[in-house]
Amino acid sequence: MAVLVILSGLPAVGKSAVARALAARSGALWLRIDAIEQAMRGSHMVAADLADGGYAAARAVARGALAQGLDVIADCVNPWPLTRAGWEKAGVGHRVLRVELCCSDPVEHRRRVETREADIEGLALPDWAAVQARDYRPWPEAELRIDMAMQGIEEAAARIAAAMEG
Repeated sequence: MAVLVILSGLPAVGKSAVARALAARSGALWLRIDAIEQAMRGSHMVAADLADGGYAAARAVARGALAQGLDVIADCVNPWPLTRAGWEKAGVGHRVLRVELCCSDPVEHRRRVETREADIEGLALPDWAAVQARDYRPWPEAELRIDMAMQGIEEAAARIAAAMEG
């Protein structure tokens, strides 16, 4: 049965790095909201505020991929119960694995925010103040909670891959 891995976590905790490693390891389709939303901004669309457009587009692609038997990784901040419920709805009829990534060390998290470089052309990354101000709700229902201050990218990807198989 296809698995939908729903990632959640603040910017710069390591979601995309883990998703990239997990996709390489598992062959799952990696849906990166930052890439989707940046492509939408760069298109001929007239949209000052994408609202939930990137999430909606990614969920539609996820549903199709899952229906074809492909595993899918949803890589996004996914900050609220509402956004998470949308992903869970997209995964109906398939296995859903909820994964919350965090960075418990605020000094390390700030360093990551302030030193990372965008790997998507034109993407504006948030600064530390924006990350701190982000309305993000913890996800107690997540089957996995991985502290990226304590675990490396490959170890986190291996842990998620093992949970996908279980």
